[in-house]
Amino acid sequence: MGVDLSSIVDPVQRNLSSFSGKILAIDAYNSMYQFLATIRQPDGTPLMDGEGRVTSHLSGLLYRTANMAEAGIKPVFVFDGAPPVEKSETLEERSSIRQKAWEEWQMAREAGDMERARTKAQQSSRMTKDMAAEAKQLLVHMGIPIVQAPGEGEAQASHMALRGDVWGAASQDYDSILFGTPVLVRNLAITGRRKMPRKNIYVDVHPEEITLENVLSTQGLTREQLVDLAILVGTDFNPGIKGVGPKKALKAVKENELECLVAEGRIGADELQRTRNIFLEPSITNDYALEWKRPSADTTVSFLCGQRGFSETRVLNAVTRLEKAFEGRSQTSLDKWF
Repeated sequence: MGVDLSSIVDPVQRNLSSFSGKILAIDAYNSMYQFLATIRQPDGTPLMDGEGRVTSHLSGLLYRTANMAEAGIKPVFVFDGAPPVEKSETLEERSSIRQKAWEEWQMAREAGDMERARTKAQQSSRMTKDMAAEAKQLLVHMGIPIVQAPGEGEAQASHMALRGDVWGAASQDYDSILFGTPVLVRNLAITGRRKMPRKNIYVDVHPEEITLENVLSTQGLTREQLVDLAILVGTDFNPGIKGVGPKKALKAVKENELECLVAEGRIGADELQRTRNIFLEPSITNDYALEWKRPSADTTVSFLCGQRGFSETRVLNAVTRLEKAFEGRSQTSLDKWF
């Protein structure tokens, strides 16, 4: 989930074509959780193949990536490595929440409450190592580069943006801003018409662009102060101070109250420094290569249709869109020589 900074950021609404020609480092796990949550049947059951294996994440990767490529975006998917030990409590809590949601999903289905069933099913989404491996395999068939992060995927994506190898990082979480990405793009994987939970209301979800420079200048903060603000609120790596939201934390940081909060025992000095280090000195690597290749229709069809029961017509249509995007980029590169 990451830290919620929505009350102190000012996103600019965009559309997919706004990022035409841009290289975006996409938080792979974050996107796949979105696919697992949203690509489901009316009762909340995820898409599955004939053997009962979940395929919602694969469906999302194929069709949504084709949409991005068709809009001129050059995506790179960054996969999480080992999480910091400080994240273990958050991961355990999320696991408990998913288990409870799964149980409530089953009860709602039995009661015939399909609206509640779907909502609870979305909350029960789980990612497995096999799913991640399948996703990497599919992306290779599609000609899309992947990067394996040593730690947090958002930290790696932000590092790539800071180096200038990509234009920005794409994730639903605001943590990428804390990790230093110059640009964060939200809603990239869930763009489109969406139904509000438990309401008969539909909304149009658009991509959002948030720049670190704008956040810092608007709030009068340094990046280090923004990290401290997040720590006071609570992150995936520390609980923060109970009852302190972004606005109270902003006041505390700007008025240099951190030492007082530490002295009062409201936040530990070790907690503060450890969490700072996670955001300001994250585990990252320069060992990656970004190369977009022509998608392989044969291997993509074999993997998705032969092994997972996808519609060959729909898969070939998506691959054709990827091929046209690849050819368009290749021609653009050639034109630069004339």
